[in-house]
Amino acid sequence: MTNYLPSLTPPNKTSVLGIGVSHTNYHDCTEFIINSTKLQQSCTVAPTPVHGIMTGYLDPKGHGDRLNQFTLVVPDGQPVRWAMNLLRKSDQAYLSHRVYGPTLMLHICAAAANENIGIFLYGSTPEVLVNLQQNLQAKFPNLTIAGTISPPFRPLTPEEDAAYIQQIKDSRAGIVFIGLGCPRQEAWAFQHRQQLNCALVCVGAAFDFHAGNVSQAPSWMQKIGLEWLFRFLQEPTRLWQRYVLLNPLYLILLSLQLIGLLPLKIPLKKNFS
Repeated sequence: MTNYLPSLTPPNKTSVLGIGVSHTNYHDCTEFIINSTKLQQSCTVAPTPVHGIMTGYLDPKGHGDRLNQFTLVVPDGQPVRWAMNLLRKSDQAYLSHRVYGPTLMLHICAAAANENIGIFLYGSTPEVLVNLQQNLQAKFPNLTIAGTISPPFRPLTPEEDAAYIQQIKDSRAGIVFIGLGCPRQEAWAFQHRQQLNCALVCVGAAFDFHAGNVSQAPSWMQKIGLEWLFRFLQEPTRLWQRYVLLNPLYLILLSLQLIGLLPLKIPLKKNFS
């Protein structure tokens, strides 16, 4: 009996400051990724919080244009989900939950284990990858981790890049999780999307979280959109510009969009509602 796979039509996207964000949830997003993997189709996925939206808005010809060519750009942050609900059309369902990258990674790993689909881990340090592998295997005993790569924190030579891509191909992994941080991970996925016939999922800090290297915000802070404050208090020197400058600017620009006065810097691609 042949298993029927539904047509892989990505969900519609809503423009948030000119960045198309997919109207989706954990279940539908995971199902889409698993089905694209079964069909060996390239699929690029970027869970995107306010920082990613603002990076795209301020760099429209770079990060913004890349994001708008991703298969799925999901609302990672609560303020992005709130914006989508404010901007949604009458025929669109209310989004009751965000699609948080670290949680999405666990949903995908659970589905991959059930479907016997191998995953690959690309990014972070060797120490983090060791702990991450151990924790994922403990949580999902049937999960196949086909390989890992901890690339140097510098531009790769063409030879290094080619060797890494060949290593991923040889592993036959169906899903590659990328933990390089925004916008580096999205740039890597975009650059290699046509070389790898698999799902490329950018998950940022999920590697550190699931390795036990960094603590996640309490659930109550996540629910009310204060995860940024928790992370800022943990790493103020590294994150102060991201949150002190970009968050207020996001609110100002979103207000302008809501009243129709936002100057659109990024031309909208197809699949926008």
